[in-house]
Amino acid sequence: MPQPAILCDIGNVLVTFDFSIAAQRFAARSSHSEDTVLQALHPLKDPLEDGFLADADFVSQGIQTIDFQGSSEEFIHIWCDIFAPNAPMIATVQALASTVPMHLLSNTSGLHKDHLFATYPVFSHFKSGIYSYAAQCSKPSPKIFHHTLAELDLDPAQTFFIDDLAANITTARDLGFITHQYDHRQHQQLEAALQTWLQSHKLA
Repeated sequence: MPQPAILCDIGNVLVTFDFSIAAQRFAARSSHSEDTVLQALHPLKDPLEDGFLADADFVSQGIQTIDFQGSSEEFIHIWCDIFAPNAPMIATVQALASTVPMHLLSNTSGLHKDHLFATYPVFSHFKSGIYSYAAQCSKPSPKIFHHTLAELDLDPAQTFFIDDLAANITTARDLGFITHQYDHRQHQQLEAALQTWLQSHKLA
């Protein structure tokens, strides 16, 4: 029987990210400017994150697209080295680790997911996760939420969903999740909402 659980986004929740860091580094080693390099890669990004373009194909096509003057390993490093830990959220996750099961739901690629898991220990606190590249669908589509409920055996009415994007929150709320649209600059609002939810399930 499904139990209370937390379902958490990754980007701009557990970690922040800034693609302009990659843009600057790519531009220094390609035929594109900082203003155009990410635009050139964008047609590859969505298929990558939706699982319709393999990591290796993204890298090879990306290198060719921007005329990158470096190795595949260097391209991957630049693409992935855009994240920074969100310390308040990490502290919250660590405090909840022994209280309630936590899972991940993220629009991401295998490249970014593998980098994040290898870099930030906070991900060890999550029991499991659903990732767009593996599910071959992405938020805010209801399809990935239905897939998540089935795969993780969750009851939306007992699941506290955290995401930074309004469209994702809207879909989740329509499906019966308890939701919180997260802003890392207003972390205390999440703490208050979580405390209320935990108390309602006698977990605090």
